[in-house]
Amino acid sequence: MKNNRRRFLKQIAGSLGIAACAKYLTACTPAKAADTDDADLSLAGKFVTPDCLQGMPIHATFLDEVSWDIPHQNWGPVEWDRDFASMKRMGINTVVLIRAGLGSWIAAPFKSVMACRDDIMYPPLDLVEMFLTLADKHDMKFFFGMYDSGYFWHIGEYQKEIDVNIALIDEVWEKYGHHKSFAGWYLSQEVSRRTRNISSIFAEMGRHAKAVSGNLPTMISPYIHGVKTDQVMGGDKATTVEEHEKEWNEILGNIQGAVDILAFQDGQVNYGELYDYLKVNKALADKYGMRCWSNVESFDRDMPIRFLPIKWEKLLYKLDAARRAGMENIITFEYSHFMSPNSSYSQAGHLYKRYREHFKV
Repeated sequence: MKNNRRRFLKQIAGSLGIAACAKYLTACTPAKAADTDDADLSLAGKFVTPDCLQGMPIHATFLDEVSWDIPHQNWGPVEWDRDFASMKRMGINTVVLIRAGLGSWIAAPFKSVMACRDDIMYPPLDLVEMFLTLADKHDMKFFFGMYDSGYFWHIGEYQKEIDVNIALIDEVWEKYGHHKSFAGWYLSQEVSRRTRNISSIFAEMGRHAKAVSGNLPTMISPYIHGVKTDQVMGGDKATTVEEHEKEWNEILGNIQGAVDILAFQDGQVNYGELYDYLKVNKALADKYGMRCWSNVESFDRDMPIRFLPIKWEKLLYKLDAARRAGMENIITFEYSHFMSPNSSYSQAGHLYKRYREHFKV
């Protein structure tokens, strides 16, 4: 009797375990795409409010394949080719490699970087050659992003950061400069304030890149020291619009002639104050003869999870603030994760649809 009861309890427990496991696996399995055969496609683009914001279109994106805090999608050349084609369909004509490497990880086997430290991981693909080849194919412009040691310039060894990138610029231009799509340089070190001798880093790297490449343009994308930065959320004080203007007036004065495009990130301030910062950015760029872009983040900083695609309403608000502030161009961080129909995030594909409906592309 006891043995029968024991067997019965084991069977029940096993059944419950299987059921619980099945429920868990179902929750972790991506949902099947909804059957569009029953959808009324004539509804697309309807119900738009009469005073819907206008915005301005996105024409550039970063390529974040040597990533700091975004999960990799593990794409190869075929997947990237498909994504470049989708970028082109929505009007993107410029791609910017966000960095040639970060710490131990590099985008291609750069001799100059591997020589500067002994912990570099040898890469399986030459991502630079791949991206340039795809940019050539899809008639797009490509900007090369510098190496960020994540170390030298953080501990005060600024010249080491500069020296490795000077050597990298020479190596990259000699190896890849023949590509018709090679159109500029991105100075990858990101700051929000007058810190870490950033003026010297930008000035030396920018001037050298322009000198070796026949004066191809250089770009920086700093961030505003606003309420959504990690530093401020950790207890630091956010800078006011006036403080932001004063600090960056000094920095830009020190790098005039070395940097051509100023593209401040737009996600670290509240939506209600964004326009005020954008107007200051535009005035500063005009003062120092720089082109002014806005780096419109297509991920959502307001969510408790890092990072998910942004809500269309929020993206449109930022695109309209950039339009009203007189920005020349929009670059986004970044298309392939947060706006692409090929993204691992299904929400990104929906954002792609909303964007194309709105701008009719």
